Amino acid sequence: AIGIGHILLGFDHLLFVLALVMIVKSTRRLLITITAFTVAHSITLSLATLGVLNVPGPPVEAVIALSIVFVASEIIHQRQGREGLASRKPWVVAIAFGLLHGLGFAGALAEVGLPENSIPLALLFFNIGVEIGQVVFIVAVLAVYKALSKLLAGRFDLARLASAQAYAIGGLASYWLFERVSGFWLA
Repeated sequence: AIGIGHILLGFDHLLFVLALVMIVKSTRRLLITITAFTVAHSITLSLATLGVLNVPGPPVEAVIALSIVFVASEIIHQRQGREGLASRKPWVVAIAFGLLHGLGFAGALAEVGLPENSIPLALLFFNIGVEIGQVVFIVAVLAVYKALSKLLAGRFDLARLASAQAYAIGGLASYWLFERVSGFWLA
């Protein structure tokens, strides 16, 4: 439940996943990409939770925002006919940024706390919850896209909507980036 709640209330993580949904066109490829993201963030989440890896939270949160700016720009490039790394090999991007997002999850999980006598089991179920939350979010997004395409078919160019979404995602992530970087000196 904590993993599901974390992903469904973690707007930065949801925006990253939304951007991946917008970039990856095939359902099979999307599932592989999201699973790669989950495996990668599970690795760093586990290493950070077990104390093997220790990275300060503020820089991690800033770079997570930057990762969202990156995928938003990849959507724009894709719409302009210039396929970038995220279009060609989305699982590579998902793995690279999944490792980073796992460090962010570790910070959130540290706030909640884990039962000392069953840390591996708690980590496993947290990750399963995150994956369930991501899948629920993806299914909801795809359902909304399908409904919109049927509802607006022939009346509105949905490609414009995708570009507007990408700019909104990138704009919000840029705001988070500046906010989080400025927090380095305020903390």
